[in-house]
Amino acid sequence: MDAVRVALLREVLAGTEWPGAARRFAGSLRRSVVPAGGNLLLVGTERYEPWHLAAHLVDEAAWSGLPELAPTLVRHRVRPGEPPHLSVGLGRLEAARRGHTLLVVAPEEPGEGLLERVHDARRAGATVLSLDGGDPDLGTLAHESLSVPEASAVGAPPTGSRGMDLDTVQHLVSAAAGENSLPVQRGPRRFRDRLARLADQLAAPPPSRW
Repeated sequence: MDAVRVALLREVLAGTEWPGAARRFAGSLRRSVVPAGGNLLLVGTERYEPWHLAAHLVDEAAWSGLPELAPTLVRHRVRPGEPPHLSVGLGRLEAARRGHTLLVVAPEEPGEGLLERVHDARRAGATVLSLDGGDPDLGTLAHESLSVPEASAVGAPPTGSRGMDLDTVQHLVSAAAGENSLPVQRGPRRFRDRLARLADQLAAPPPSRW
């Protein structure tokens, strides 16, 4: 989702809790990652892999000059012959320690196996963040969570949610993660370059649907 669409989405959601909640969560994510990079682990459930969030965070890491935002996608199933960046299995979570951040995306129940691994990672000192559908066990394990209850995705949203779904919240979070870096850019030139890129994106017409 490009900057124009994110801006439109925020305009639609003005007056709800979601833009502010996404920015707060993105701030927690950015504060938790180690500046050296490579210590952000992103994992979904057995049925849901957060491909789009991984791609958007990689983009934001490049645009904002914060490589630590680029995640390692941890997968439940790795097929033979896949490239290295798609070949990181659940065993990677066993190495999570202090200085690592584990971001769990779970629109459904995460399952006992994943919960056990998340629990072990937290006990070893890793920071746990979750974007979820309201699972209470995952919420208990997470140091910071942003939940989108299932009801809000099926036409019965809580007050102010306007039918939000977890995919949309992921777009808000990834965009805010990069934008939150603007006040602390490393040098005035990088700050101006980032603003120039955002201005170009905002001025560009939206892509045609046809």
